[in-house]
Parts: sequence; C-alpha cells; structure tokens
Amino acid sequence: MTNTIENKYTSNFVSPPGKTLAKILKERKITKTEFASRMELPKKTINQLIKGKAEITVCIAYKMELALCVPSARFWIECERLYRESLANQID
Repeated sequence: MTNTIENKYTSNFVSPPGKTLAKILKERKITKTEFASRMELPKKTINQLIKGKAEITVCIAYKMELALCVPSARFWIECERLYRESLANQID
C-alpha cells in the first residue's frame, strides 16, 4: 500500500497575465503600438489586456501566439483562467 501526499498549496496572489505580457514586450523591445498592429487590435485593447481589464479570450490568445512567434496560446488561456478565478474568489 502506498501513501500519496496531495499538494494543496494555493497562492494568495495571482498577477494579471498582462503583467507577464508587458515584461515580454519590454524584453523583446516591442512597443504596444507594434504589438497592436501585429495583433490587428486597437492599442486601447492592448493597454486593457496589460492592465487586466480586458480578458484574454481564446481568439486573442492565438493572435498573441502568432504575434509573439511562440507557441503559447494554451499558456495565455491558462494564465487568464487562473487570474479570473482568483478575482472571483476575492469577491466572497
């Protein structure tokens, strides 16, 4: 018989995915204007994504994957899910 220990760690803090996006854009020296152009979205939407005010939808996640030239749509979708779940839990 084996005993398994389940990891029940939960973080009290989850940052908006936009914070990660802002870091990536800075590291790659991509302006918000250039990124908006690559995404075919208004710059205002990019600013809202970075601030966590706009959600990263599946469609936006795939556009981000193409704009950043990295297979990362699933990463962005999961980050967004965790962030929104965290916000919902704070309401209680």
